[in-house]
Amino acid sequence: MIAEKQRLEDINWKNWGPYVSNRQWGNVREDYSPNGNAWHFANHNNAESYAYRWGEEGIAGISDTKQLLCFSLSFWNKKDKMVKERFFGLSNPQGNHGEDIKEIFYYLDNTPTHSYMKMVYKYPINEFPYDDILSENARRNKKQPEYEVFDTGVFDQDEYFDIFIEYCKADYHDILVRVTVCNRSGQDAPIVVIPTAWFRNNWKWGYNDYKGQMTASHEGCIDVDHDSIDIKKIYSRNINAESVFCENETNTPKLQGIEASEKEYYKDGINNYIIHKTPTVNPEKRGTKAALLVDETINAGEFKTFDFRLSPQDLDDPFQDFEEIFAARIAEADEFYHEIQNDVEDKDERNVQRQAFAGLLWNKQFYHYNVGKWLKGDPNYDAPRDFNNYVRNTEWNHLHNKDIISMPDKWEYPWYATWDLAFHCVPYALIDAEFAKGQLLLLTKEWYMHPNGQLPAYEWNLSDVNPPVHAWSCFRVFKIDEKQNGKPDLLFLEKVFQKLLLNFTWWVNRKDKNGKNIFGGGFLGLDNIGAFDRNMVLKDGQHLEQADGTSWMAMYALNMMRIAMELAQYYKVYEDMAIKFFEHYLYIAEAMENLGDGTKGLWNEEDGFFYDVLQLGNGESVSLKLRSIVGLIPLFAVEVIEHKLLENMPNFRERMDWVLKNKPELTKLVSHWDEEGQGRKHLMSILRKNRLTKVLDRMLDEKEFLSTYGIRAMSKVYEEKPFVFSVHGTENVVYYTPAESDSRMFGGNSNWRGPIWFPINFLIVESLQRFHYYYGSSLKVEFPTGSGEKKDLDEVAQNISNRLCSIFLKDDQGQRPFNGCNTKFNHDEHFKDYIMFFEYFHGDNGRGVGASHQTGWTATVAKLLKPRLSV
Repeated sequence: MIAEKQRLEDINWKNWGPYVSNRQWGNVREDYSPNGNAWHFANHNNAESYAYRWGEEGIAGISDTKQLLCFSLSFWNKKDKMVKERFFGLSNPQGNHGEDIKEIFYYLDNTPTHSYMKMVYKYPINEFPYDDILSENARRNKKQPEYEVFDTGVFDQDEYFDIFIEYCKADYHDILVRVTVCNRSGQDAPIVVIPTAWFRNNWKWGYNDYKGQMTASHEGCIDVDHDSIDIKKIYSRNINAESVFCENETNTPKLQGIEASEKEYYKDGINNYIIHKTPTVNPEKRGTKAALLVDETINAGEFKTFDFRLSPQDLDDPFQDFEEIFAARIAEADEFYHEIQNDVEDKDERNVQRQAFAGLLWNKQFYHYNVGKWLKGDPNYDAPRDFNNYVRNTEWNHLHNKDIISMPDKWEYPWYATWDLAFHCVPYALIDAEFAKGQLLLLTKEWYMHPNGQLPAYEWNLSDVNPPVHAWSCFRVFKIDEKQNGKPDLLFLEKVFQKLLLNFTWWVNRKDKNGKNIFGGGFLGLDNIGAFDRNMVLKDGQHLEQADGTSWMAMYALNMMRIAMELAQYYKVYEDMAIKFFEHYLYIAEAMENLGDGTKGLWNEEDGFFYDVLQLGNGESVSLKLRSIVGLIPLFAVEVIEHKLLENMPNFRERMDWVLKNKPELTKLVSHWDEEGQGRKHLMSILRKNRLTKVLDRMLDEKEFLSTYGIRAMSKVYEEKPFVFSVHGTENVVYYTPAESDSRMFGGNSNWRGPIWFPINFLIVESLQRFHYYYGSSLKVEFPTGSGEKKDLDEVAQNISNRLCSIFLKDDQGQRPFNGCNTKFNHDEHFKDYIMFFEYFHGDNGRGVGASHQTGWTATVAKLLKPRLSV
């Protein structure tokens, strides 16, 4: 038995994985419209007939790392109007709260090399309510909840199939597939199981004309012929399975009204053959898309298992060793996670953590986007773009992505987001540190990073500005990796540091409007958290100075300083860089204090809180006294340096002493230097003790930020008394909104006006632990505010961590808060132990909101559940 840890040392074990998107339609890279309407150009209605340019989609789809060949599962209950070939959901304009998947499935298990993978899809026995979902969501407004597939009643009386999909690898290119269909209803029900393979269309665009070919072999078998693919056979244990073939080509007669010059068998041919019995599959049994049709009836309350195998060779009995291999891979997966979870004692916690890792791993995706080609179109496929109006990403002509990347959510966000990915990599480091380091390095490559030093944000607007957390993640991953492997990966740390120097300089040059170390000019990933769009161009020289933007940059400077100090322990040349970032941090912190006097600065002494400041064209300023996590982000700019780290850095120590001696205003504002006490540790923080306690007084107040389930994104005080502010003659009103957004700002699919967001909460927990590392038991705060009970900051951090974890764990009544009050999800034996990792959570009751499988940054709960490695 090869241990999973051994497999991780051989990159070939990752040649195949869950790299197929859950949704390719509705993405910028598939949009070839003149008006930039990505949601309309390639949509769910035409997805079955449209051959994609840049990637593929499917249910539980797998592919090779270049996505030359794909394999996924499709199903038909003999009642639906279409084969269930892809997950259904609403586009951003269709949903009353933006794009939203309308299916129920759970990721249950996965190993880092994808040697074993498991998920379950809940497929209705009766007709899928496509039209009902569309019409009802169209009727609802932003004040009403989303209309989900469960709300339609299609799962009433348990009239659904539980379809368990499992993969395991016998070798690099030898993949076993098991589909177990369980009928949960009280009546017999038919189902057609349709394993499908196809080649990504690389031949249509005018660069080459090579096409692989799939043909019928003997009964229950498909031959695969491609010069770059090792898999040669696809077997079905059911030898009576009918093989059908078509081409992965757009049905132009259907979509464009262009008559074909000769008989063609288009991408939707298999669907039409199954649903309508039309002659739309190739009678010669060949094509670039193929499927095996297994038509069965599942008796009430029973199940049937269907086995398939993708093999690199002709096998006399492809299923002879099937059970043995599956048993071995499952045992190896259990062994791998047993070691990872050896200090997580609670069974329910282990279940949540393992599913968090599973979702993280299932959300890997082959991501292909060559902006230069996309902008100008291909030799055989014009791009009629209207460059006089808005065309996305024109300034990213250099960007060429063609890699396996961790996605936030392969349906709702099937494109990488740089600041999301930084959080993904922290839990990834616990199970596959090499992949985590590779992801962080990837985004700094020349064909990703802009020549000016900017990191790409996300495909809808690569130039957008999200919080600069890359350096933080790199150092966290470096330290986790060092602790687990017993040695530091200095080459990784050097590489990212050198590239992040360029990115830091871009931030300073582009986002510090007046050269005063105060940063603004962007929404910084917090969407609608402000009273108005913080990307908005203001009139008459007005501009926004952002408390969070400036704090993120102070944090960034400290992160870079700490990385430089680490490298300086081995290479003295980095000592000067540590000095540079130390001083840059001090000047940013000073600027936050000296922006203005009284209530016009970023710090408001009366309220004990940080606020954004609107600078007016006449030199005056207005403090936007809206209490949100914008004012908590200064907590993140904190670093504790042990004195022994400085002992090998005499130049740094000398310069540090000079600065602190000759510029006492900097010491007074932001630094504590204790040579005798606290174990000779040095604290650098925007928040000295007095201000720290004032901010925590707000944050730990249950009437403001502190929820049963973590820290809210906005103070609850605005529930009854909203914040009001006028700009450009428009009155902006902000209410505490604990769940879905009530506005269309930034598409309206996410909301930062009250819900609980894991990435911010994770950084809060980590920052409190750092403060405690310095202060120890000498600093205690009232927790909760007004309770009279004092706790040190480590106890506060652990309590907040426990609140976050409780979102997923069973409470005393057996309910998991993320499920809301859904009795079936909380108590039904076929739901109650399955976990969804939502994008964000209701600020008062912990209900999951937004993207339902965003195991990217919400997977940081796996780190919170692991006590052995401190946050």
